[in-house]
Order: sequence, then C-alpha cells, then structure tokens
Amino acid sequence: MSKSDIIIGKVIMFEKKPVVYKSPDLSKLKEVVIDHRTKIYIAPGADVEEAKNRYLSLMQTRKLR
Repeated sequence: MSKSDIIIGKVIMFEKKPVVYKSPDLSKLKEVVIDHRTKIYIAPGADVEEAKNRYLSLMQTRKLR
C-alpha cells in the first residue's frame, strides 16, 4: 500500500447559530398591575380583570404543586 492509497478524511465543522429571542414591544401592550411588585402585559383589546384572574389562578396552582 502506497501513500497515494491512503484516504485522508476531512473534518467538517458546523457553526452553531446563536439563539435569537424576539421580545415583544411593550409600548404596544397594556400593562396590568397585579400587586405592588408584579406587572403583566396583555394585548390592548384584552379584558384586564380576566387577565388578572388567570394570572392569579396560575400562581395559585403553582403553589399547590
């Protein structure tokens, strides 16, 4: 076997793309104050009381787990 018969494998490097998270524009959303340190943002046409109740029920179920 001569040197010309040896196959040299190539190492292929793949470049990882950075993960890009697109944040929503908060100026286009409505702010809902839950308590003195908690705020959530909802769509402009959404019901404030329903959003607040859904958030509070979600937090209540998380505490029960």
